[in-house]
Amino acid sequence: MKILVLNCGSSSVKYQVIEMEDEVLLCKGKVEKIGEETSFITHTKGEKKWKFEKKMENHEDAISEVLKILKSPEYGVIKDFSEIYGVGHRVVHGGEFFKDSVLVDEDVKDAIRKCIELAPLHNPHNLRGIEVMENLIPGVKQVAVFDTSFHQTLPPRAYLYAIPYEYYLKYRIRRYGFHGTSHRYVYNRFMELTGMDREKAKVITCHLGNGCSVTAIKGGKSIDTSMGFTPVEGLVMGTRSGDIDPALLLYLMENENLSTLEANNLINKKSGVLGLSGISNDMRIIEEGYFDNREEAVRAFEVYIYRIVKYIGAYAAVLNGVNGIVFTGGVGENSSILRRRVCENLEYLGVKIDLKKNESLRGEGEISSKDSEVKVFSISTNEELLIARDTYKIIKEEK
Repeated sequence: MKILVLNCGSSSVKYQVIEMEDEVLLCKGKVEKIGEETSFITHTKGEKKWKFEKKMENHEDAISEVLKILKSPEYGVIKDFSEIYGVGHRVVHGGEFFKDSVLVDEDVKDAIRKCIELAPLHNPHNLRGIEVMENLIPGVKQVAVFDTSFHQTLPPRAYLYAIPYEYYLKYRIRRYGFHGTSHRYVYNRFMELTGMDREKAKVITCHLGNGCSVTAIKGGKSIDTSMGFTPVEGLVMGTRSGDIDPALLLYLMENENLSTLEANNLINKKSGVLGLSGISNDMRIIEEGYFDNREEAVRAFEVYIYRIVKYIGAYAAVLNGVNGIVFTGGVGENSSILRRRVCENLEYLGVKIDLKKNESLRGEGEISSKDSEVKVFSISTNEELLIARDTYKIIKEEK
């Protein structure tokens, strides 16, 4: 049974085809620069990789080209569209409508539309991907997997903001959290690797990439997470500020004569590691500067580390103890110095890491020492596989 996974962005479409019997990745790729003068598709099948250039005006053009490639005798993995058992879509925002992944119908599409105001940069394109597939392969079963659904288990004390309650009732302003698919995947993988009792496990997962978030998971449920009403809250990120005094924005808007749009751009695209360093939002470049003792890189790296440590400490308190800590995402999986620096500040929790293991590890594996009271792992996230699993399971149960 083959599942097609789609992740539609504003000018891109990422895709994978996974054979679910053995969970084998058959092919993957990405369409980039949709709507621009020159669009292109990067397609990988096994060890072979191709790049196709063709102007694609919209998502329908892009997905049509992807389907042609999937059926190609040379590049493809199917002979007929009937081989596609279902299509799984990443949808960023499900609001309070969805606590789990769901089979797509008209009601689901309407709910996704209602959440557009909460995720205007993502949901319209996620929804468009669903609609395009309805046109291109009529009758194919589709499943929506939401970034926010994993965090719908947060209790009110964790998701409510201390503003007039009427705004929650009127606008549903609350903590939603994001990266839920990634947090859920690495938590489940951590359980597989350690064999911990799910009911007793208290795990903190750290998704660290250009976007960053930390989640406290108890008994398999998210009970707190660092991103909030939007993905700006929480940790220092590549270009996002993370936590700031909200009055700070009012001060800057008045003194710098910033519009609402300019203020939003400031905290989303000009802040974080980029803003602190003035060098780059790429942590690899920041690390190089850190090792060279460049003041601006050291400054950004120290603030970045400090915020992670602070959130882990807070979530250890929320969980009333911690059994496991997981690092994932491009930075979490590849930066040994980051993992070491974070864990050095967690010794009071019983965290001890094996320095040699940590230094040599890239991807998946344990870095905690044998006498550590807390299991510490680096795990490569695989959101596409989780989307495929949900899609396969939901369609199978439906049939």
